[in-house]
Amino acid sequence: MDSFTDVWQYMPHGMCLLWQPWLLLLWAGSDMLIFLSYSAIPIALLTVLRQRKDIPHAGLVVLFASFILLCGLTHLLSIVTLWYPIYPYVGLVKLATGVVSAITAITLFRLIPTLIAFPSPAELKETNDKLRDEIAAHEKTLATLEATVANRTAELREANAKLSVQAREAVHRSANLLSVVSSLTKQTARGHSNTDEFIDTLTGRIRSLALATSTVMRGTDQYSGDLVAVVREQLEPLLMAHHDAVEIKSGSLEIAPDAAQQISLAVHELATNAQKYGLAQSAKGAISLSWEVSGRDADQRFVFQWEETLSEAEREGWESDAGGFGTKLLTRIVPQMLGGTATRTIDDGKLTYRLEAPASSVLADPEDREAGKMATRLVDENFGLS
Repeated sequence: MDSFTDVWQYMPHGMCLLWQPWLLLLWAGSDMLIFLSYSAIPIALLTVLRQRKDIPHAGLVVLFASFILLCGLTHLLSIVTLWYPIYPYVGLVKLATGVVSAITAITLFRLIPTLIAFPSPAELKETNDKLRDEIAAHEKTLATLEATVANRTAELREANAKLSVQAREAVHRSANLLSVVSSLTKQTARGHSNTDEFIDTLTGRIRSLALATSTVMRGTDQYSGDLVAVVREQLEPLLMAHHDAVEIKSGSLEIAPDAAQQISLAVHELATNAQKYGLAQSAKGAISLSWEVSGRDADQRFVFQWEETLSEAEREGWESDAGGFGTKLLTRIVPQMLGGTATRTIDDGKLTYRLEAPASSVLADPEDREAGKMATRLVDENFGLS
């Protein structure tokens, strides 16, 4: 035990250097520089660990810091042994350094597979670049979706506004239709004293309105009707019985529901008289119908014309009804409802009925049709209905 505590039985290390000042300074200065450097490195490692709690295998870093610090401490004690022979204490420090070094080496070898599996900086950069690209793509997709939702919302809001207007218009049209039916009933009653004849005439006129409405509703958009289909509905009895004597010269034309009702009333009135007195009484009778839209923009005019070769019975029938409701319906009521004018003339056994009105009051409004299509499309796309 005395050999451990009684250090002065050993000689200082400076004696080996013959107490040469320059050599002592070289040894002491070098060991001091090593000690200071070995002390700074653990401080740096422990500072990183304290600020970065997520570093994996932090225990290995602590072992390295301890090993380096103990190595520095042995160099510090080497300076002391130049003058004080504390070799037993230096030996204990070196033993501790050896133990920590061995533990560090064993731990390091066990972690070699894990450390090798760490991605390289290039791989990390590539992965980060891919992640940035994916994030940018997702942000772009999100922006696109938000823009799409905003557009759909705007379209839906616009469609709802238009549908609201159309709902009010539908109520207005229903009221107008009831007024027309009421007027037809009163006017028809004034011209007929026979109940059965009154019922037949009134039923025919109301049926013409119903046919016009059903023709529009059977259309592709329910906001307009094809004039050819409207006319054919009213001429169906004539076409079945006298197909060769009836000619429709004009083609398809999309007209508004109100216009379809008024034109249906006029065609029904003309066709009823032709069926009663004209084609049924004469094999030479003939009917031709035509229509056109002329002019530009706000000056466009719609012209509808009925030309019929009259039999003697039909000519007398028309002349006797010159002041009746049928004539008023054709020349006053229908054109007034369309904001236009109409004439009915009989010349050289030929009846010509000409109805002229602003195209804006007859033709279908494209905005109504587009609003209907838009509403249907939005319902289909957003709610999966058809």
